[in-house]
Amino acid sequence: MGQNILLTKKTKTVKGEVHLTGSKSECNRALIIEALSNGKVRVENISDAADAVTLQEVLKSGTLKTNTDSGLKTQDLRLVNIGPAGTAMRFLTACFTLQDEEVVLTGSERMKQRPIGVLVDALRKLGAEISYEENEGFPPIRIKGNIRQLTNSISIKGNISSQYITALLLIAAKLPLGLELHIEGDLTSRPYVEMTLAMLQQAGVKHRWNDNTISIPRQEFKQTVLSVEPDWSAASYWYAIAALADEADLFLHGLTQYSLQGDSVITEIMANFGITSQFGDGGVHLHKEAKPVTRKIFDLKECPDLAQTIIVVCAALNHEATFTGLETLKIKETDRIKALQNELAKIGVKLIEKGEIYKLDCSGKFIPETLFINTYEDHRMAMAFAPLALLVPQVEIENAKVVEKSYPAFWSDLEKVGFVVEVKGER
Repeated sequence: MGQNILLTKKTKTVKGEVHLTGSKSECNRALIIEALSNGKVRVENISDAADAVTLQEVLKSGTLKTNTDSGLKTQDLRLVNIGPAGTAMRFLTACFTLQDEEVVLTGSERMKQRPIGVLVDALRKLGAEISYEENEGFPPIRIKGNIRQLTNSISIKGNISSQYITALLLIAAKLPLGLELHIEGDLTSRPYVEMTLAMLQQAGVKHRWNDNTISIPRQEFKQTVLSVEPDWSAASYWYAIAALADEADLFLHGLTQYSLQGDSVITEIMANFGITSQFGDGGVHLHKEAKPVTRKIFDLKECPDLAQTIIVVCAALNHEATFTGLETLKIKETDRIKALQNELAKIGVKLIEKGEIYKLDCSGKFIPETLFINTYEDHRMAMAFAPLALLVPQVEIENAKVVEKSYPAFWSDLEKVGFVVEVKGER
């Protein structure tokens, strides 16, 4: 599984500057748009997150090479393995229905446990030929391209992963009949869908969103450059560090007040913990002010990737908050609810589940001398728990390389602001 990391921090003061990688969410959408655009769209500031690197390699390998106006063309590559890259799995499932050969799309063992059935069902209704190679509803899948579209109108539930919805929207303009997507019920992670539509709009693809229906007619992309902004999800860990510090003075380069990324809401959420965000000088300044935390309920439906970060901060500060909107956490890189419960138990904190409501019980909390954190092959588990090194004398985090999925420079960035980062077994 790779080497572990030992984290220590001698003082509870954090000062420094950080350059964040490009947003994985924006980058993966931009790369698909670029591949579908027949050379009209170019992407700048490509993320070095492993998921984005994987997707870019697949797209550049010729597996998803733009051909004629009819769609995409593969070049003799039958098997595409995207490893643990969930976004790539969802987006490519849709994209490969447009090419004119057969592809088997697979991934890591964990990826084979992550459901894809909702997206496959939707694509089949449109006319795509997709079959399961192993288990019904899960990768690997065999996709026969050259979709013969049967209808332009399909429905999809709103409370599933927004990546399914985005995958459909990204290919909509290239479908022979376009797409009318009806969203049933409340839409989870709405900002991610809005991000997708905004980026398509930048690339010349127009849409209408009336009530619960998003319509995208068949149309051409326009000549444009999509510039990927820094990753607000990565920024959230610095907000957590500031919240657990006694004093914090951090500058995060490149972030702007008006972002396509839903996770930029971290500025509002962390204001509850005394963290001020001042935009200017080409980034955002974070400062810590002493402030009692009074907010009791956090609805994370629109920003589920912030859930681990916020829950760990609340636990560390003995703040017995209640959380809603966590429905999608059980089908992420790991079952994030169970993972949080397991790891918080190591400091005596319980995350109690009652239906769709979760409550922290900090009555048994203690600070151990050392703390070992299992990561469950989940990058966000590693980074959400790393700030606890401001409270615990030594934190050991399993499988240091897991952060490469979204934020490869995380450990070296921690060193820049005064954390001692030691790879276990090296001196």
